[in-house]
Amino acid sequence: MKNYTITVNGNVYDVTVEEATGEASAPKATAAAKAAPAPKAAPKAAPAGAQGSVKVNAPMPGKILAVKANAGKAVKKGEVLLILEAMKMENEIVAPQDGTVASINVTVGDQVEAGAVIATLN
Repeated sequence: MKNYTITVNGNVYDVTVEEATGEASAPKATAAAKAAPAPKAAPKAAPAGAQGSVKVNAPMPGKILAVKANAGKAVKKGEVLLILEAMKMENEIVAPQDGTVASINVTVGDQVEAGAVIATLN
């Protein structure tokens, strides 16, 4: 057996590696650093019947900094609905077409994944 200390993204791990004996076995590792925090729960879904026909998806993973439109608001194509922070940049998420906001599926501070439905329009 050989012991190694490995640093990944600033976390230090002590790893023990067994030499192959011809048998398959599961690798064993012990973490010297604290475990990563659990991922945040998925954003709340809008109430049933509140979804619009036009979905607005997050173009990239990030954090919601501001919500600029509320359900029921009439919007024009290109009007800002939300501000999404990704890679230390603020990105405006705009209405893809004229319509009425049916639902905003996120709140300020939510983490979203790329492709997540963050708003809907009618």
